Amino acid sequence: MSTWYSNYLPNWFNRFWEQPQQHLSPYRSLRPATENTTTEDILGVISIDLYLEENHDEHHTDFFHAAKEALIVRRGEPFRIRLNFNRAFNPNRDAISFIFTVADEKKPSPGHGTLIGVVPRDGIDNLGDPLDWGAGIEEHEGESLQLLIKPSVTCPVAEWKLDIDTKLLEGGSRSFVLPRPVYILFNPWCPNDQVYMPARDKRKEYVLHDTTLIWRGSYNRLRPSVWKLGQFERHVLECSLKLLGTIGRVPASYRGDPVRVARALSAAVNSVDDDGVILGNWTEDFSGGTAPTKWIGSTEILQQFYKTQKPVKYGQCWNFSGVLTTIARALGIPSRIITCYSSAHDTQASLTVDIFIDHNNKKMDAETTDSIWNYHVWNEVWMTRPDLGVGANGLNYDGWQVVDATPQEASDNMYRVGPASVAAVKNGEILRPFDCGFVFSEVNADKVYWRYNGPFQPIKLLRKDTLAIGHLISTKAVLKWERDDITNSYKYEEKTEEERNVMLKALKQSRHAFSRYYLNDSFNEVEFNMQLGDDIKIGENFAVVVAITNRSLQNAYTATGQLNCDTALYTGLNGQEVKSTNFEIEIQPEGSEHVRMEVNFTDYYKKLTSQASFNISCLAVVKDTDYEYFAQDDFRVRKPDIKFSFQGDVVAKKPVDVIVRLTNPLPIPLRKGIFHIEGPGIEKPLRFRIAEIPVNGTAASTFKYVPPYAGRASLLAKFSCKELDDVDGYTYYEVNPHPDDIINPYRPTHNIIRRRNDVIA
Repeated sequence: MSTWYSNYLPNWFNRFWEQPQQHLSPYRSLRPATENTTTEDILGVISIDLYLEENHDEHHTDFFHAAKEALIVRRGEPFRIRLNFNRAFNPNRDAISFIFTVADEKKPSPGHGTLIGVVPRDGIDNLGDPLDWGAGIEEHEGESLQLLIKPSVTCPVAEWKLDIDTKLLEGGSRSFVLPRPVYILFNPWCPNDQVYMPARDKRKEYVLHDTTLIWRGSYNRLRPSVWKLGQFERHVLECSLKLLGTIGRVPASYRGDPVRVARALSAAVNSVDDDGVILGNWTEDFSGGTAPTKWIGSTEILQQFYKTQKPVKYGQCWNFSGVLTTIARALGIPSRIITCYSSAHDTQASLTVDIFIDHNNKKMDAETTDSIWNYHVWNEVWMTRPDLGVGANGLNYDGWQVVDATPQEASDNMYRVGPASVAAVKNGEILRPFDCGFVFSEVNADKVYWRYNGPFQPIKLLRKDTLAIGHLISTKAVLKWERDDITNSYKYEEKTEEERNVMLKALKQSRHAFSRYYLNDSFNEVEFNMQLGDDIKIGENFAVVVAITNRSLQNAYTATGQLNCDTALYTGLNGQEVKSTNFEIEIQPEGSEHVRMEVNFTDYYKKLTSQASFNISCLAVVKDTDYEYFAQDDFRVRKPDIKFSFQGDVVAKKPVDVIVRLTNPLPIPLRKGIFHIEGPGIEKPLRFRIAEIPVNGTAASTFKYVPPYAGRASLLAKFSCKELDDVDGYTYYEVNPHPDDIINPYRPTHNIIRRRNDVIA
């Protein structure tokens, strides 16, 4: 170790507290020159080369809009800078130190890791332990010095300020203030980082891809919707970092802990407790804001919030999830969007969803506090969980963790969920932090229907269903525009011994006492089967059919009942009644009969909710028995897709005409429609007005598009009008490199930053 190195190390900390913190000029005289020296004798920094292009390429941050003006690096990996001085650097006379300070920390402290002093050592072979900051001199040429600086792999993820202090060992010092911000992010490429993700393709998908798919609809009508994450767009990174300290209220010293960060984000994205990013709205009245179905991505939402610092109106579960994914990926935490069909909202933590039916065969919304959402969308983030240790039989809680920003229930007095280990959920560890019990219910609760006959009458079990909850848990496949079914990561296969054992294990941990009744199990001679069409387009008529089968060899039975069709919100709440049909039918021994209810477009059109969902139910009584049958199912009519076509080759930085088309599926004209289009390089969403689309007609809009870079990309579109809302479409494509572009320009051997043991595929 050089003498100047060891002598200088204790001085930077004292210097920091002795001097005022306002920098009035790029240089600041920290200590006056001695009698034998002048200020000109003290080494001074004239300029800094941050090697922005090279560092951003090495740290996988080159797509960020902020990369044009700021240095953006990932912790645990070195970055390169070059210092240019007013004279030649002499290691026998001069000392240099780098002072890093978290920009928004009012009282930075070395003990809290928010004030860091780094003194470079000779050479770059050893930059210190991964937990420590380090720096080394790579090259010394006359009046310039090239160095590598390595942030600690656990340092706070934040905007940092950098001062470069120079000292003359004979006495006197001065400082140069870097006029650009330095953003340090989580590093899923670094094996020592808590968010390290080993698989290269998964890092591409869950960190770098800026567009994804969100599955909506219902379990019998899966509908993928495209979502522009836009984590690299203007102000998104700045907003994400600021959110942690303001709305998230995460102390700077804890912003390096992905568990704390993820939990804070799940609260900060909704506005219930802290005026966070999005104001939720589950009605059909979206006046004063934007309907949740009209958002096409996170960029506009975060840019608006960054500008106004007020909650953006309005959002529902997939909007919350899309924005949280954007923020997580911007910060460097691998994240993906998860859809669970027939997802339970268990308000009592009883692991059951109890639905009460009145004497008119209608669900009692006031008494039914639990609900089943057609689908619910949340997030998973990838990290290790050292806070949870190791479970029974060596159970590892690392890997994917559930976080959910949709405000459903309070957790530790704030509306948030997670991070909850997916492994803990699958194995019934419902008491593990954070909120594993709530997530377990979402995917595993039992669905129970009760007949309510009045406040002083006993309730009667109509039906129990242990298979109704947690279907087709879905996410976008890695590097494919397909659905990946991940149900088996949340639960063991239904009806297996493992699944029942896990449920019993969870029930034993539940603090709620409840009982189950099996009053209906003894009668099984008459079977009911409700049937719905699989692929009904909006604008078409459809039918609801109940097949009734008499399994008795001798007895005839008479069944009376009612078929109902109601519009519904995707959260399971009923809207308006569309149609209802009463029936009474006799079924001969070993015979079958069908009850059919036709529902026409004119019956449902004016009552339809924005997501085109219906709640279909049937209640029937078998005369001269105590048997009552009740079934309820979700149904959704399919909306059309928007189609894209390119009028020529798609080449980076070269204009190409793009046409978007939509065919009217309704038996009425569509008037005053708007196409809304987003994609890479489109900073402000494009909007095209369509005066009218006649019945069976097709509307088309053409625009010029300039792809900003080569590689895989996607364009996405929404269409809305009074008659037809929440219509979307997307196209994914390959952008060819521009002939004038030089891919991987010349890079000298010494520009390889990572040492051999740090190379990551």
